Amino acid sequence: MIWLTWRQFRVQFLVVASVLAAAAVVLAVTGPGLLDDYHRLADDFIANLGFERLNPVLYNAGQVLLYAVPPVIGAFWGAPLIARELETGTHRLVWSQSVSRWRWLATKVGFTGLAAIGITALLSLAVTWWSDPIDDAINAGQQSNSYLPRMFPPVFGARGLVPIGYAAFAFALGVAIGLVVRRTVVALAITLAAVILVQVLTPTLIRPHLMAPTETYLTVSLDNIRGFMLTGDGNPPTVKQIEVASGSVGAWKLSDRTVDKAGNTVGTLPSWVIGCEPGPPNQTAAERPEAAACFQRMADEGYRQHIKYFDADRFWALQWREFGLFLLLALGLTGFSFWRIRRDLS
Repeated sequence: MIWLTWRQFRVQFLVVASVLAAAAVVLAVTGPGLLDDYHRLADDFIANLGFERLNPVLYNAGQVLLYAVPPVIGAFWGAPLIARELETGTHRLVWSQSVSRWRWLATKVGFTGLAAIGITALLSLAVTWWSDPIDDAINAGQQSNSYLPRMFPPVFGARGLVPIGYAAFAFALGVAIGLVVRRTVVALAITLAAVILVQVLTPTLIRPHLMAPTETYLTVSLDNIRGFMLTGDGNPPTVKQIEVASGSVGAWKLSDRTVDKAGNTVGTLPSWVIGCEPGPPNQTAAERPEAAACFQRMADEGYRQHIKYFDADRFWALQWREFGLFLLLALGLTGFSFWRIRRDLS
């Protein structure tokens, strides 16, 4: 059974493995140089990356690959694995050769699934290791318009354990959909769309609820204000929302709301708050006395910012929880596949 599974699966495996192996080799060759630059340039590390072409390209390519691998594995490895056999009827030949359904499914899912998880794990390890100097520099407070802290959703899903969980889930989902649909192309399309949808929705609908965020109340000041949301055509326009810095470097902010002295969320702020509008960076209160007076009035009237965020040091705790969730989903889908093939297929 293992030899038969390998012969049926080897083309897909070799195509994906070749691409990912090439990427891993490039990262392994360029990684030591990036780490050396990080130690040599210290506080100027991120600024100097802006003068290079290769490292920013590799940084973005690594993220794109890790987001692309789970949908590819689910659609092109998981979905056809059983659906093609059921569509062509070749499963009956195997079942008539004293091979039980469970053994047949266990061999195909186990061999192919472990290969999918292993390849994704190696790529994720390579990308996480290569990107570590950049992530450390950003978390240390170095400023960049091109690189985000690793806690931020676009980066978080392309680091550590999470891509492995996505790959396991995508593969198991593809197998389950193939068992239900029994049409290879249809199962492929459904799996591809479903996995991409899960990747898009997880940062907003699932990840914030995996653990309790840090909550704090901040008084708005010239030092922490970051932006205004304005609405209306009036002069001055109405201030709808204020954004402040959390004060925690590299943190992922979940919410940032203005509350009054009673703790109630404020939908629209008084017109005089426009005087607190952010100005050029690094200005002092002495340079903007009208803004300083506006911030003082906000504090006197009890307006504060209620913010929720995940600190940068909770990265691995959140990684383990999201990985564990998708691994459990993968195991549940695999269990469904074994139940389905035992009860509903002939």
